[in-house]
Amino acid sequence: MLSAAYSAGLCGIDGFPVTVECNRLEKLEGFELVGLPDAAVKEAKERVWNACANSGFPFPYSRITVNLAPADRKKEGSAFDAAILTAIFHSSGVIRREVELRGRCIVGELSLSGELRSVRGVLSMCLSAKEAGFREFYAPEANAAEAAVVEGITVFAVPDMRSLVRHLNGEQALAPVRCDREAYAAAFAASGPDFLDVRGQAVAKRAMEIAAAGGHNLLLIGPPGSGKSMLARRLPSILPPLSFAEAIETTRIHSVAGMLPDGGSLVTSRPFRAPHHTASAVSLVGGGVSPRPGEVSLAHNGVLFLDELPEFPTLATDALRQPLEDRRVTVTRASGRTTFPCSFMLVAAMNPCRCGYFGSSTRACTCKPGEVKRYLSHVSGPILDRMDLQIELPGVSYEELTAPDPQAEPSAVIRERVAEARTFARGRMKERPELFCNAQLDAAGVQEYCRTDSEAERLLGAAFERLGLSARGYHRILRVARTIADLDRSEAIRAPHVAEAIQLRALDRKYWG
Repeated sequence: MLSAAYSAGLCGIDGFPVTVECNRLEKLEGFELVGLPDAAVKEAKERVWNACANSGFPFPYSRITVNLAPADRKKEGSAFDAAILTAIFHSSGVIRREVELRGRCIVGELSLSGELRSVRGVLSMCLSAKEAGFREFYAPEANAAEAAVVEGITVFAVPDMRSLVRHLNGEQALAPVRCDREAYAAAFAASGPDFLDVRGQAVAKRAMEIAAAGGHNLLLIGPPGSGKSMLARRLPSILPPLSFAEAIETTRIHSVAGMLPDGGSLVTSRPFRAPHHTASAVSLVGGGVSPRPGEVSLAHNGVLFLDELPEFPTLATDALRQPLEDRRVTVTRASGRTTFPCSFMLVAAMNPCRCGYFGSSTRACTCKPGEVKRYLSHVSGPILDRMDLQIELPGVSYEELTAPDPQAEPSAVIRERVAEARTFARGRMKERPELFCNAQLDAAGVQEYCRTDSEAERLLGAAFERLGLSARGYHRILRVARTIADLDRSEAIRAPHVAEAIQLRALDRKYWG
């Protein structure tokens, strides 16, 4: 007796439909699982057998062959368990033969008691099911809210196999799960660290605002305790809220990585990732035998913060060069290629030397000149070249710490200016909807949108010769100047905009020149 149920698998952050074919022969006894399964899928046989017995249903005494099609595509994980047992139930008559399983996608891991446990990547699976024409999607209760954000497909939360069988047989229907988009819009709140807590460092706060408005990368250099980490951790509070499309894309990555809490639906705030400086290149950019997203992808649509930049392995920091340019990571293995998106803002912080006080006016540096040079050499030139803004933070004085700051602003006020600047920029780039900030402009975009007046052009030419800028550095200064002009609501890039952009990028000449 042949039956077929339907499920979904994962490849990177993309889902793909899987047909679970079950053929039952009465003459023999056995259970074979084919279709290029990995070890976790092969172990489904024991979970399926015990879940069937503990759910109160007889397991058919016959020869059972289950094929996961397409058979030439590797199947990984435990998400096929529920669909495998559904196909067996349909072939043996536990689920009535006249019940149509086509158009119903079923995912979930089985416990030995027959309950459905959460699995990774349900949002991507539901999106692929919708694209494949499925009209219903069955997921564990812990994943149902996540799947329900997909419009155009009915999502059901399944607590256990008994409930699924009763629903399919028409005995007791499951209630569909709905997504409240208004609740998502209200979920964004700028809670957490606020820029109002930062004392002094007016130049650094101005640089943070420019970086947020244009999506630019930022390098902070200063002695210990000058506020580098404090500023970096407050950067997400001045970024615009995630749009619904950005939230779905970000949630897909976190779901595939298994980082969504049970019952969670969408990531509602911009990610902030701060890996330890012992992180390897693979943990940063992603990879593994079965490729998984790294820190750069987990920071997609948010901020990646590298504290103590020179302490990171050179191999790891140099691995960021291509993701910073392409805004995606492609991991190639013998079994195929997997691409993860990684459009993020890089914020790096470092001391000017190992003791932290090279060039300080308040405390003497204890490092030898050769030690300072070796410490700074851990940051490669190509990484420095990709830092749009380079800011030196002096130590904070006692007066700055204790006296009230009349110029201090809360994050909400700064975020409004940032949002207005981005809206102004998108109005100019409306013919290229894939661009949402100036840092994404390519060479053609810089030429089209970064128009300077004659005085700004002369200043830029002089800086190019004096600072020995590369072509990448020249374009990055223009992008930053374009952002500064957007904050001023100016269509033309003028000399003051270029001058500020140059000033915010010339720090590498002081330490590495």
